[in-house]
Amino acid sequence: MEKFYIEQSDKTPRILLDAENMHFEFSGTSRPENVRDVYYPVIEYLGNFFKGDFLKKKPEVKVRFKFSFEYFNSSSAKFIYDILALIKKAKDDNKNVEIDWHFLETDEDMKEVGEEFSDIIDMPFNYIMIKE
Repeated sequence: MEKFYIEQSDKTPRILLDAENMHFEFSGTSRPENVRDVYYPVIEYLGNFFKGDFLKKKPEVKVRFKFSFEYFNSSSAKFIYDILALIKKAKDDNKNVEIDWHFLETDEDMKEVGEEFSDIIDMPFNYIMIKE
């Protein structure tokens, strides 16, 4: 699969989906004007990735998803939830996946959002505090 990349701007997050190197990262701020344009291709990419043969051939490979948001609006939150639900479904299908939820040490709200997402999808996250 080819890489999928969106460069970070003041309104869009940095999104790197690199199946070949098992690097999946979402970071920065997410408040795009048309949230669907940003996140529909991401959901399509991940759906194809999880349906593909690579993880079937190498079930021992651990796939980590890094979420390191500084801010996201409510429209983005719905799509972030959809992405997390896809990851959870992959885990339920015996894929070796993990979610790393990064947050600044001074941003307890972002940690709590991660905890809420974790509860909603019923999957534990790894919480990683970033020192400023």
